[in-house]
Amino acid sequence: MPFNDASGERLRTWLGMSREVFYDAERVAIVPMGFCFPGTGRSGDLPPRPECALAWRAALLSRLKNLRLTLVIGKYAQDYHLPGAGESLTEVVQAWRRHWPDTVPLPHPSPRNNLWLKRNPWFEQELVPALQNRVAQVLAPDAPASTLVTQCEL
Repeated sequence: MPFNDASGERLRTWLGMSREVFYDAERVAIVPMGFCFPGTGRSGDLPPRPECALAWRAALLSRLKNLRLTLVIGKYAQDYHLPGAGESLTEVVQAWRRHWPDTVPLPHPSPRNNLWLKRNPWFEQELVPALQNRVAQVLAPDAPASTLVTQCEL
């Protein structure tokens, strides 16, 4: 179960979303960059294997209907989905308004990113409240049937 840890708690807080809604497959699709764990390196998980996304990603994403919001979580997912958006994760996330309101680049919610969050207070002051409002709009009971997609570097 993805994000069934401290990372998931933080991500759900950023989204203003309950655990029940987050794991409701009719409303939220959690789509990793690869369906196999690439292993652990010196500073965390190894990058997703590039052949995995090439083999299945486009076909899978084309089957998801009613997409209203896509979260692009972490540098690997951002490099794949937002090529040329910026050199660093910070640059890409700082430019979140460029992709708004359909796509939102986010840092990975891992506790390993506590220092990044401390160095970038604008993220939780500006982006998180806007994101919570957008998620509420997308998933509102009176909104058209929709799916929130989380593209992540898992």
